[in-house]
Amino acid sequence: MSNGTITAKQKRVENRSSLSFTTSDSLTRNWSQNSTATAFIISALCFASPSKAGDHWPQFRGPDATGVAQTESNLPDKWSAEDNVAWKLDIPGRGWSSPVVWGNQIFLTTVVNSAETEAAKKGLYFGGNRPKPPESDHEWQVLCINLDDGKTAWQKTVHRGKPLTSIHVKNSFASETPTTDGKHVYAVFGGVGVFCLDMKGEVIWMKPIAPTKTRYGWGFAASPILHDDRLYLLNDNDEASTLVALDKTTGGEIWKVERDEKSNWSTPYIWDHAKGTEIVVPATGRVVSYDLDGKEKWSLSGMSSITIATPYEHNDLLIISSGYVGDPSRPLYAIRPGANGDISLMDDESSNEHIAWSHPTIAPYNPSTIAYNGVLYVLYDRGLMAAYDAKTGEEIYSKQRIPKGGAFTSSPWAYNGKLFCLNENGETFVIRAGREFELLHTNILEDDDMGMATPAIVDNHLLIRTAARLYCITQAQ
Repeated sequence: MSNGTITAKQKRVENRSSLSFTTSDSLTRNWSQNSTATAFIISALCFASPSKAGDHWPQFRGPDATGVAQTESNLPDKWSAEDNVAWKLDIPGRGWSSPVVWGNQIFLTTVVNSAETEAAKKGLYFGGNRPKPPESDHEWQVLCINLDDGKTAWQKTVHRGKPLTSIHVKNSFASETPTTDGKHVYAVFGGVGVFCLDMKGEVIWMKPIAPTKTRYGWGFAASPILHDDRLYLLNDNDEASTLVALDKTTGGEIWKVERDEKSNWSTPYIWDHAKGTEIVVPATGRVVSYDLDGKEKWSLSGMSSITIATPYEHNDLLIISSGYVGDPSRPLYAIRPGANGDISLMDDESSNEHIAWSHPTIAPYNPSTIAYNGVLYVLYDRGLMAAYDAKTGEEIYSKQRIPKGGAFTSSPWAYNGKLFCLNENGETFVIRAGREFELLHTNILEDDDMGMATPAIVDNHLLIRTAARLYCITQAQ
């Protein structure tokens, strides 16, 4: 995703659709059912359907957080606003969360402003800070869309009121990607709350999230993560950072870790390997890995001053990057499983017992890296790509200019021997995977589209969310 933000002035905030809660200096809850619900359900309710392997894309960057399609697909590598488009649906409001999919159900989040939302300027620049929250009423919504025909099955307003936080002009109030286990969908809205809905759109439980200050008022973006019977929420901000484990069925708190870190936009990663399972949380000051009881296992210092990219595993190595463009330190690490304690590198080291390899200055800023068939590709915001051997870190090719490419925020994805890179102009650059850089072609969507969300891949469907709409890309018969 992208950057975000928040500060607070509090008033009474109501959600007439299913609940209301009152706010003072910190967000508190006052549940009430309201018979005059204004949130609405469009068309028939969306029921879970039988599904097979490859039918699920349940979280940001897919089941394993890599952005790589799980199975061989019949997906096209060429499309336009009309060609190879099974359907497209206008999406109300603004949200940079990715679509997630379970069977025939697509879930999205968005926030609808009752007034006009300031247009987001594209590219990297200073001056996007907006320190005051908007004064207009907003609606925080979760949508369910049918994969087959693109019709909205239901559209649930889970909260209504004036935002209590600010955001960067390029961020949204719905930048956290939801997650689902096929029984429930879990949506997080920073400074508002976490909402558990059933597959028909009914709110099962919610927990408020107190509005807190973030760096420069940029807002939030870290997405929730499911593992077994728990939902993990990272909330790193400039006031009171925490990692929380909730019972996914009831919303009850299992444990909470108070963190020393400040604002952070990286989504945690559940690393399940032969030596155990851990929760890896990159951040500005250091990376910390926790066990499933919230106890620290290992840590790593040496990140850039802004961390956004999501970790993932490739061929038994954990890939972590942190690359704010204004920093001299923009490191990328490949970490072996089984680490304990402080595994930070000494000044003259690029590897140690636990770090297989590293580079101090190759990490991207907004996009996560992608590893595909043994090669790790780095997509840079300003339109460059480099490739490295994922096992050794050896450079395969140095930074190559993507012709007419620039303003990349969403993370790349891969299938069928190709890499796909969506920029903020709604253009997808298709690059051949391999040891030589080769741009194959560029796919262009409509002129009013802005691409900030990372797409989803499920079965033979590619789902691309833009500022204006959701596209379902399939191979024309």
